[in-house]
Amino acid sequence: MPDTLIIVVVVLALAFDYINGFHDTANAIATSVSTRALTPKFAVWMAAGLNFLGAMYSTGVAKTIGGDIVTSAQMVNEPIIMAAMIGAIFWNLLTWWMGIPSSSSHALVGGVVGAVLVAKGYEALKIAGILKIVAALIGSPLVAMGIGFLIMSVLFWIFGNKSPGRINPKFKRLQIVTAAMMAFSHGSNDAQKAMGIITLTLVSTGYLTTLEVPIWVKISAATAMGLGTAAGGWRIIRTMGSKIFKLEAISGFAADLNSSLVIFGATLLHLPVSTTHVVSGSIMGVGTAKRLSAVRWGTAQQMLMAWVLTIPCTAAVSALSYKIIALFL
Repeated sequence: MPDTLIIVVVVLALAFDYINGFHDTANAIATSVSTRALTPKFAVWMAAGLNFLGAMYSTGVAKTIGGDIVTSAQMVNEPIIMAAMIGAIFWNLLTWWMGIPSSSSHALVGGVVGAVLVAKGYEALKIAGILKIVAALIGSPLVAMGIGFLIMSVLFWIFGNKSPGRINPKFKRLQIVTAAMMAFSHGSNDAQKAMGIITLTLVSTGYLTTLEVPIWVKISAATAMGLGTAAGGWRIIRTMGSKIFKLEAISGFAADLNSSLVIFGATLLHLPVSTTHVVSGSIMGVGTAKRLSAVRWGTAQQMLMAWVLTIPCTAAVSALSYKIIALFL
């Protein structure tokens, strides 16, 4: 029978996935809602279902999260993981309340690093693995921006001489497909992060011998992500859908298509990426293809500041949380 601390870790990890669901709902549906290709209610429920299915797709990202941050599972314990989850959850709720898109992935990595550092020291961290994760987190929005620019430029070249009134209705229908692709890819990458944390805890406590994700962990994390998505995240949806760049159906299609391909490509490579950063990068790239001034760079600057602060802030909150937890355990 699992002890109480393991149950607490599982609950916190699933809470993180639930919050991640409504925090990152905007990633899958903001563009299609802002262009009115989908009604908000239908978009949210479609995203919830496809997030669940995506989460059940594979466990490669979970193994990366579970195995590439610490030198061995035996270097962590339940209080460390609890502190890491508290830091990540705190940051997600804060940025959601402020309506600022931020990375749940960055928050989780920062939380784990901060808690492990204060509890076990520098030698417990697998620096090469952390650098690989951080490289994927930083590089993915830049890749998304570049490819988004190219896709939108090609679409302008093909459809530039046609009136918006003729092409936008067609691209609104296509946006249903790309929004579905985006929701599935989001689930395939983001839900696995909580799976990795739970599996790491089970290995460190001896309930598992390898970082193979049990089926009950997959189903639990997928369900938490789906339910969180169904709750919606309207504060961030407004920012993603209209405050970076005024999207039309064709540009919304380009952004969603590009984002889903980049995120799913990362999933196939077992790399955790920030869906928030990828979608934001896609929207900026698509907007830049129209003209540089079309992007609201002031909003982009605010988001960049949140991205830069995420890892150090969550690391600090997690370190403090561990110190408090350690006083009572």
